[in-house]
Amino acid sequence: MSYLAKTDPAIADIIEKERLRQTNGLELIASENVVSHAVLEAMGSIMTNKYAEGYPGKRYYGGCEFHDMAENLARDRLKQLFGAEYANVQPHSGTQANMAVYFAYMKLGEKILSMKLNQGGHLSHGSPVSFTGKFYQVAQYGVDPKTEMLDYGIIEEMAKKEKPQIIVCGASAYPRTIDFKEFQSIADGVGAYCLADIAHIAGLCATGLHPNSVGVVNFTTTTTHKTLRGPRGGAIMCNADLGTLIDKAVFPGMQGGPLMHTITAKAVCFHEALQPSFKEYNKQIIKNAKVLAETLMENGLRLVSGGTDNHLMLLDLTEQGLTGLEAETALGKAGITVNKNTIPNETKSPFVTSGLRVGTPAVTSRGMKEAEMRLIGTWIATVIKNIQNEATIKDVHTKVEALSSKFTLYPE
Repeated sequence: MSYLAKTDPAIADIIEKERLRQTNGLELIASENVVSHAVLEAMGSIMTNKYAEGYPGKRYYGGCEFHDMAENLARDRLKQLFGAEYANVQPHSGTQANMAVYFAYMKLGEKILSMKLNQGGHLSHGSPVSFTGKFYQVAQYGVDPKTEMLDYGIIEEMAKKEKPQIIVCGASAYPRTIDFKEFQSIADGVGAYCLADIAHIAGLCATGLHPNSVGVVNFTTTTTHKTLRGPRGGAIMCNADLGTLIDKAVFPGMQGGPLMHTITAKAVCFHEALQPSFKEYNKQIIKNAKVLAETLMENGLRLVSGGTDNHLMLLDLTEQGLTGLEAETALGKAGITVNKNTIPNETKSPFVTSGLRVGTPAVTSRGMKEAEMRLIGTWIATVIKNIQNEATIKDVHTKVEALSSKFTLYPE
């Protein structure tokens, strides 16, 4: 950062403060991770200097031969990773990946059937504040009120009644396994397409630790960060016969020049994910999540659906009489970063919420394992149970810093 420190010390100082925050605390936001040095180098490379509108072999600017090589590597590696026939790595985000599928295979005003945001879905699946809720009709399913898990029979009945053009599955806050084959079967039964948004669980899907949606449903979208541990961005996979309209929807349909430094970093991320160590890493994510969930429950906290099958869990703070905002704030003071989150049958606003979402990808990237999860789970419970006790929160913060000092952001 020597050039930045000299050119813009104010920004250099902000970045250093953020580095210290990440280093000295525990990042438990389920959608966040720690990228490798290699991904950082690719992101900060001279690949950012170039316009490369279009696709490899068909650009609208000269001088793109090496950018073609980078994008082809990214596409080929992503296809190999998931067993896909087609891949587009240009979307700037998961939301834009979803947008491209909608734009390619829906007309304005047609219907999406998707999971409710306050029961685990995502803004881009049909929220009224998103373009999806403004451009399309939306019908939404939730989880069973007793089990807090998906009920495929009810979803099938909804599909028959609503007759959507696209059924969306996948979630941003669902701690259980998703049956993609069942979703595609439901879609086939009503003549709809099926879109699986695996942004959260992509690393688990790629390594066989969660069922893979690619080759099962019509379209799979993902982010490239989260459990894939890459740069912030999106990607789309589907069978080859569906790819032409997707390409057109991404460019020129909704984006101009692709972010070639990010695509280059995506290629690095996919290369890393193809290594045997990546599966071991994702296995540890799940092990850590299970131990953390068990510890929280042993300390008297209720988890939505009673546990987790993947990298995240949802805490229901109703019995404690606390809001997610209060708990998020107190845990932040203790150096533990989580996010407030709605829970099934939520009664509070999304700015307040009754729950917390907690995930293990980032702390697993730092090398933490089951023993550390037991400590972290106990500390979370301690803060929640003593939320007004500043001395207790300060004591937990001291312990968090001591633990964090043993695990650098880059253990390699």
